[in-house]
Amino acid sequence: MVRRHELTDEQWEAIAALLPASGAAGRPRVDDRRVVNGMLFKAKTGVAWRDLPERYGPWKTVYNRFWRWSRNGTLSLLVQRVRVMAEAIDELDREVSVDSSIVRAHQHAAGARRRPADRSGAGGPRARPRTDRAR
Repeated sequence: MVRRHELTDEQWEAIAALLPASGAAGRPRVDDRRVVNGMLFKAKTGVAWRDLPERYGPWKTVYNRFWRWSRNGTLSLLVQRVRVMAEAIDELDREVSVDSSIVRAHQHAAGARRRPADRSGAGGPRARPRTDRAR
């Protein structure tokens, strides 16, 4: 059963060969599909790593694999190859739309206090008027 935010069998078959082989001798690596699905769930929902559902295995395993693959370029390479595959079968949607009604400025950007402009022409905003007094 394919759940929301998870790869279908067809999608998994397309990317399984693109993933690096396990390099460590000894204990076998945790199932790549389960870990990749955990990464996708995190990316699509924005949950904290510790809040990943148990079906993806230990959150620390998913996090460590994500961190390692991000650092060594595996995820970038994977995205690049999947993009090429999607373009080849014309399934890549490049349309992007930004509606300004949902773009918000930070609350402090609404109206900052400004110093009054120095109209004497005697320098920058911090210049003080010169007083020539004879003592």
